[in-house]
Amino acid sequence: MRIIAGAWRGRPLVSPTGAETRPTADRARETLFSMLTSRLGTFEGLRVADLFAGTGALGLEALSRGAGHATFVETDRAALAALKANIAKLGAADRTDVLARSADAPGTAIVAYDLVLLDPPYGKGLGERALAALQQGRWLAPGAWISVETRRDEALTAEGYTTDTVRTVGKASLHLLRAL
Repeated sequence: MRIIAGAWRGRPLVSPTGAETRPTADRARETLFSMLTSRLGTFEGLRVADLFAGTGALGLEALSRGAGHATFVETDRAALAALKANIAKLGAADRTDVLARSADAPGTAIVAYDLVLLDPPYGKGLGERALAALQQGRWLAPGAWISVETRRDEALTAEGYTTDTVRTVGKASLHLLRAL
């Protein structure tokens, strides 16, 4: 696994051993960021939240492409260790926060985010719970974009959001949403 584009292009990322963390495949990440670039134009200065962060690949990719700050939310100890190692390896500590808490109940945000990236475990309904919690906790800036990765055959109920597009890439579906 590596950073695909931007300042850290080609830099490898540490991944925890075991099956608890399922990083987004490079191809799916490349497709997602292509979709986002066509809608956002640029990542410059954006505040990004990466929920169910795992290794941090999604948030770190956004930082590599110019995002101003990324907040990572993760609970798994091995994933947190890999995430912190990746942040240190890239020298990104001054542009990041790591919150060791549940991404499906992250609480109230201190600031609102322009882009929220969710890669929850497949088939557990955690994406829907996180989407509801984002609105309740005021995580979303006006006009924010939200990405949710699901298993290819998994439906996503996104109450309070409008679906911009859904793209299938390999075993995953990428859902781009906007808050209503």
